[in-house]
Amino acid sequence: MDTRSEKRQAKKKRKWPYWVGGIIVLLILAVGIYLFYLYDKVEDTVADMHEPLSRDEDPNRKQELETIVKNKKSINVLLLGVDQRENDVGRSDTMILMSLNPRTNKMIMVSIPRDTYVNIPGRGMDKINHAYAFGGIDLSVKTVENTFDIPVHFYVKVNMEGFKQGINALGGVTVTNDQAFSQGGETFQTGTINLNGEEALKYIRMRKGDPRGDLGRNERQRAVIKAAMDEAASFTSITKVSNILSILGDNVTTNLNMDKMQTLLTDYRDTRNNIETLEIDGSGETINGIYYYVVPDQEMNRITQAIKEHMEN
Repeated sequence: MDTRSEKRQAKKKRKWPYWVGGIIVLLILAVGIYLFYLYDKVEDTVADMHEPLSRDEDPNRKQELETIVKNKKSINVLLLGVDQRENDVGRSDTMILMSLNPRTNKMIMVSIPRDTYVNIPGRGMDKINHAYAFGGIDLSVKTVENTFDIPVHFYVKVNMEGFKQGINALGGVTVTNDQAFSQGGETFQTGTINLNGEEALKYIRMRKGDPRGDLGRNERQRAVIKAAMDEAASFTSITKVSNILSILGDNVTTNLNMDKMQTLLTDYRDTRNNIETLEIDGSGETINGIYYYVVPDQEMNRITQAIKEHMEN
């Protein structure tokens, strides 16, 4: 009796490694299938987001961008936060120019006040955020290039409602607030605060109660965007990736394709660890009854020179 019992126990002992091994193999297969699904979904999402500029179709332009990215040269990216409106193309509520230098692992961020008085190609002097209403992404990019005398290689346009959903999908962001204020029914205390998507959107939109006006608003925008980049870079929950991809696909357009996105994630991602912010110093003026943010030529030249020197290092 004892001998038969011992044999059964020995059989069980021999079998359990196979059961464990089988479960591990199934888990590996399941993870592999899920990762393949995610990669496939990423490709589909990027394809949905991809919207080249009209000039990007030129073979010489394509080759130029390929060479720049392949050789890890500095690139400039225009981030546009757009308020989409029903039966209206909307206006660019947020314009941030980012210059990424992978050789120095440094990024420059320039918030462009939306009322900045500039020459919009083909339209004349007007507020810079009107460029989007007049000619969409193409004219916005041309206007920024014309204003700062630097190339814009890529753009990313974000629907501001999608921005709110994206912050929620990341689990919120943490920023340091240096001025207590209320906006849209929310109160923001000084110090370290955690923001969900709705709160983040209200936080970056406040400007009338800020003594610095657009400059203070722009600083909050940069802080939230940097916090979102940091959160995304450390994001480990693959269970939420599918949700994030759906949000991006519905609310983001860019002329970055899959290959260039992968290159930016590998060769340019460390630039986020060393960010220099530049503010455009101007003054509010009323011209023909309309308020504009007027920037002296000397100040524009200062910003241009700083970006060019950053790109050449």
